[in-house]
Amino acid sequence: MNKPVLVIMAAGMGSRYGGLKQIDPIDEQGHLIIDYSIYDAIKAGFEKIIFIIKKENEADFREKIGDRIKDHVRIEYVYQSLDDLPEGYCVPEGRVKPWGTGHAVLCCRGMIYGPLTVINADDYYGRNAFSIIYDYLTNEKDREKYNYAMVGYIIENTLTDNGHVARGVCTVSDEGYLTGIIERTRIEKKDGGAAYTPDDGKTWISIPKGSIVSMNMWGFTNSILGELNDRFKTFLDEKLCTNPLKAEFFLPDAVGDLLRENKATVRVLKTHDKWYGVTYKEDKERVVKAIAKLKEEGLYPEKLWG
Repeated sequence: MNKPVLVIMAAGMGSRYGGLKQIDPIDEQGHLIIDYSIYDAIKAGFEKIIFIIKKENEADFREKIGDRIKDHVRIEYVYQSLDDLPEGYCVPEGRVKPWGTGHAVLCCRGMIYGPLTVINADDYYGRNAFSIIYDYLTNEKDREKYNYAMVGYIIENTLTDNGHVARGVCTVSDEGYLTGIIERTRIEKKDGGAAYTPDDGKTWISIPKGSIVSMNMWGFTNSILGELNDRFKTFLDEKLCTNPLKAEFFLPDAVGDLLRENKATVRVLKTHDKWYGVTYKEDKERVVKAIAKLKEEGLYPEKLWG
């Protein structure tokens, strides 16, 4: 059996800061959040990483990240570009927005022949998350249905004080399987809990405390790549007519469709680890303090790649 591969979606890395060069380190040794995810992944057993990046960011990415870790893990690069489309399709005039997370993973087709874990580049997931998803993918395979997994976080552990976040809000069966997921693109802290707005802040709908959300940490068998390929074509057929400049092909939406069609099961691997991320520049201080505390507790060395 092929060992699980870690796929890191980094094509949007740095967009909120105006470029990769402006992403700040989160400790005195110059590490970025992505360093800690990679370190935890290697500890869990991952031996190969595929970075999904923009072609124009490659030199910066190699300098700031890839070259520092290349002696510790096998690395490959994939480019997410607007013109990576099925035969017969073309980029709509005026489109600059990437095609979304589902398209990002699809760009890895032809490079992965076994199970894969998908994460975001700018989120801290916690040591436990990588361990449980690696173990799951190592021991499970497709049966009558596709056998996927998702690391589920408690929503209160995934919010920022400095603005809104996007999360996939999940419903989970008593047996621990995902039964539904809805991508909420604007969630904020409200009245000691969390709420989302479907209409740009005109109304707010509360999300129950303890709700499980997706941080885009997925575990798939190789079957997901074929499904994404077929579903991306369907997406294009619809959205190129109705919303050609802004529509996105979200990975959670594809998973949700597979659940509704009864083609897949998704085991929810719950973790109580806290998410940390620099969604906004104001988040940095909290992340710096959290990482320093984890170092003090002995979870990480001062120099990850020393």
